[in-house]
Amino acid sequence: MRAVWQVIDTGLRPAAENIAFNRALLEARCADEIPDTLRFLRFEPSALLGYHQSAAQELALDYCQRHDITVQRRITGGGAIYFDEHQLGWELYLHRQTVGIADMQAVARRICEAAAMGVRTLGVDARFRPRNDIEVNGRKISGSGGAFDGDILMYQGTLLLRFDVENMLRVLRIPAEKLQGKAIASARERVTSLAALLGDAPPLTRAMASLREAFRREFNADMRQVDASADVMARFAVALRAIDHPDWVNLHSRPAADAPLLEGVGRFPGGLLRVGIAYDRRARRIKQLWFSGDFFVSPARTIVDLETALRNVAQGQLHAAILSFFDAHPVDMLGLTPENFAAVAQRALASAAAPLETQNG
Repeated sequence: MRAVWQVIDTGLRPAAENIAFNRALLEARCADEIPDTLRFLRFEPSALLGYHQSAAQELALDYCQRHDITVQRRITGGGAIYFDEHQLGWELYLHRQTVGIADMQAVARRICEAAAMGVRTLGVDARFRPRNDIEVNGRKISGSGGAFDGDILMYQGTLLLRFDVENMLRVLRIPAEKLQGKAIASARERVTSLAALLGDAPPLTRAMASLREAFRREFNADMRQVDASADVMARFAVALRAIDHPDWVNLHSRPAADAPLLEGVGRFPGGLLRVGIAYDRRARRIKQLWFSGDFFVSPARTIVDLETALRNVAQGQLHAAILSFFDAHPVDMLGLTPENFAAVAQRALASAAAPLETQNG
């Protein structure tokens, strides 16, 4: 007998309502008030913090205020992200038995490969890329992530129908170097959307139908479109009162001075190399790191992968982590060396004791 899933489309909503639905659906699934669920959602322009993040440390708050971008906090961890109405969100609320595996990397692979199959039916060659992305010809078109709450998995993903890379960069608190024309063009080369690939985005209903069918096939389930149940709506009302409140947004509020943006530069035989580091002064960790400059690297996505690998690395382990990355990733850099990357990062960190602060706006 095939399982029966419910499919809910909560439409375009303010960020607080979307996050409140996260909590309501997760609680309802944990209480067995609803079956396994696929939800579709969209956001009004929003900058979403991970649960443990501080807005002052992660976001360009002045820019968000000037451009009517709502700041909100997710119930899940991870990094700050930008959402707007041109991104289709998809979420799964599944019992552990439905997934059949507990390892999150294996879970991500299964779910993302299914989602990629759905995206391929829209006319692009979408493929899963570990850990949890979907790409088309090496360019990211969907990101995802999930976690178990007891026996229930909440797994979330996005599909970029259209996307404004520059707006995304300006929302985040990052070094000014990343907002220059060349860096923005480079970011556009690493992220894509259905509109960019197809000339126009497919109708929203078609995109949702493609993902729905892909998950139906992968999990051998019957899909039934429904409205949110009374139980879910009751939980939603309670959650919204807590989430649509400054105390929730400021739940973790730490001064920007505790997370300075450090910058370093070096000229090497292989070219000019710059680095920006979002640094956690208290924990002595690299929150995030960005490399740029006038150099050649092949494969082109090597720098993106390096930046991902160095997130949340302890300061004392950064040098070894850089060398370890290049040991595992063969790359042609035309005169640039792994030691050059380590050296410019250390130059930036040497200024960590100084009150260096950079804001974009």
